This record gives sequence, C-alpha cells and structure tokens, in this order.
Amino acid sequence: MSEPARRRPDNRPVEEVMFPALLEDDIDDLYDNAPCGFLSTLLDGTIAKVNVTLLDWLGRSREELVGHCRFVDLLATGSRLYHETHFAPLLRMQGQIGGVALELRTVEGASLPVLVTSAVKTGGDGEPVLIRTTVFDARERRAYETELLRARQSADQDRERLRLLVTGLQRSLLPATLAVPPGMATAALYHMASPDEVGGDFYDLFPLGGHRWGFFLGDVRGKGIGAAAVTAAARYTLRAAAVYDPEPAAVLANLNAVLYQDYRNRGHRHCTVIFGVLEREGTGYTASIAAGGHPPALLIRANGATDYQSTDGGTLIGILAEPRVAARTIRLDPGDTLILYSDGLTEARTAPHGERLGDDALRDFIESRGPTEAAAAVRALTGLLAGFDEVDDDVAVMAFSVSRE
Repeated sequence: MSEPARRRPDNRPVEEVMFPALLEDDIDDLYDNAPCGFLSTLLDGTIAKVNVTLLDWLGRSREELVGHCRFVDLLATGSRLYHETHFAPLLRMQGQIGGVALELRTVEGASLPVLVTSAVKTGGDGEPVLIRTTVFDARERRAYETELLRARQSADQDRERLRLLVTGLQRSLLPATLAVPPGMATAALYHMASPDEVGGDFYDLFPLGGHRWGFFLGDVRGKGIGAAAVTAAARYTLRAAAVYDPEPAAVLANLNAVLYQDYRNRGHRHCTVIFGVLEREGTGYTASIAAGGHPPALLIRANGATDYQSTDGGTLIGILAEPRVAARTIRLDPGDTLILYSDGLTEARTAPHGERLGDDALRDFIESRGPTEAAAAVRALTGLLAGFDEVDDDVAVMAFSVSRE
C-alpha cells in the first residue's frame, strides 16, 4: 500500500503548499547563479535584466548595466563589429541565432571569450518585445583550441623538418649532376612517392677511363632509413667494383656478395639493378649491360622504332649466394636513345582504382612521341607521372642518347 499524503490542518497536502514556494525560490536562484550568463535586452540592445553570474564574469554591478548600457557595449572591438554587421542582422531576420563565438571585455579590460545564443521574445500580438541572450564561458574551450593549434603548428613544423631531412638524404643518394659522355646527351628524373620517406631507387653515370663510361639504375626493396643505407652501399659498391673490373656481370656479382652477407638478418634488403658500360665506337656507342631482376631498358631508334632490350632470367641481387644475371650488348647509333627506369613507373595507377600503366602502355607512350633524345624523353615521362592518379612507389628514370651530329 502507498503511504498516505501528509496533510495540513486545512486538509491541504503539505507538498501542495511547500513545493511551489520552493520552486519559485529555486528558479530565481537558478537564474541568478546559473553556470552561464543570462541577460535580457530591449530591441535597441539596452540591458533590461542580467544575472549575477554574468556580472561576476564582467566585474560589474547591476546598477551599472541595467538601463544604462547596451549589450554591444560589453563586447571587444572585433566582436562589436561582427555583432553589428552579422549577429544583429541575422537575429532580426531569423528570430534566433546560436553558438556564436564572441569576446566580452571585463571592467579591467581583460578579454573574455564566450559563446552567445540569442532569441527574440514576442508579445501576444506577435510583435518583438525583447531579446533574451545566454552567454557561455568559453575560456577553457579557447585554451583547448589554442593548445590544439599550437600542437598542430608544432606538428607541421616537425613534418616540414622531416620533409627537408628526407629530401636532403634522398638527394645525397643521387648524383648532384649527371655526367655527359662525349657525343651524347643525358637526363634523369627522380619522383618521390612520399615526402616523409626516403626511397630506395638510385642511378648514376660516371667515367671509367679509356673512352668508357659506367652507368646503373637500381631499386632497393622497401623505404625508410634501412633502404637508404642499402642504397648508399649499393651505389658506392657498384662504382668501386667497376674500377677494378668493369665487366657488367662481375660488377653485379660484387654487389651481390656485399648484400648477401646480411641475408639471414631481419633487416636484410635486396635490390633489382641494371649495370652497363658505354664504350665509344666510331660515331656511336656500344652498351654492354647486365641485369638482376630489373625491368628491361627501353631503346628508341633514330627512326622512332621503340622496343625493350630483354634481360629476362636475372635474379634479384642479394637473395642467392650465386646470382644469375642476364647480359646483352646494345649498339647505339646517332639519334638512338636508351631509357632505364624503376618499376614504380610501370606500376603507377592511371586512374582511381584503375589499371597500372604496364610495360606495353609505357612502350606505346614513348613510341607515340616519335624520334626523341634524352631530355625530351624525360620531360615526356615527367608529364606522364604528373597525370597519374596514384604513384605509390618512387620512380627513377635515366636516359642517354647519341647526338645526331
């Protein structure tokens, strides 16, 4: 059974008499000491009513504000301008506006960030009577936003420093300038897939003496510092090995020995590479090349005929104790151009979630340009890369052509 209601002598329930009085007092107290500021203004903005919370925030008395001050007079200069040009017009048009960030000015002149919501109160005839405004203290939110902005700026600075570091490290792994053998033109490009990670592609063209020039282009597995270390080792090993024995297969065997010694380590890296020697013969050059798992060179003849120079059968360098390398000799006559590239070029996607470029499309693209020379070929490939939707691996390209004169 429920407990019977308590009764006064006049037989009225105690709750019926006490609760309205308590609620009325509580409502007045809630208005004055709410966790947010309240004020009511006339249509011209003159303050008609304000609670204690807002007065305490501003350091002002009710007598100073009520009937003597407009709400806009409490705002900092920038917020006052925004109130007159945006806040007030929108309030008149819409009848209410909420969550607007403004700044109040305290009696000491300090800035008080707030969020303001206002609504127009209408009378029985539907005509506007006054404006009711709620003010929320946004100091903690502003402090959080400031700290968040500072953290973001710091992160942006760190990212920029990392980008510069990665770019500098990547540049140190490539030749500052590409050598130019007599009677030839040379060009190269390096496209970084990510500004935050150093890649493993590398290339070089350098003199060997006796009218011979060594060249190579390779791709170390993976990215980052580990790949960069192997890239540096591969580049200098190839140059050093070519000085003692420039025969292409022997040079790759030396590189394989260097990389394979760490084969059983977790951080082991292998690479694909094509190495060759250019030797002047009459008006042209002979290119003796050897490759280990690398994409074949692309040869463009002086008449525009284009085809790959197959080096199938070569194994990745650094995987086997005794690698297999594929070797061949190519004759380069005046007007001929030889292009070496890493597989980041043929594996780039031409459209969102689209097909990768592939070997056939690359050959057709180069052939469609007709007879070319090194710089023009590299410019064309640079433009091709710029039009791709996704290049998720670094791309290295090196081209050299025999001058027609």
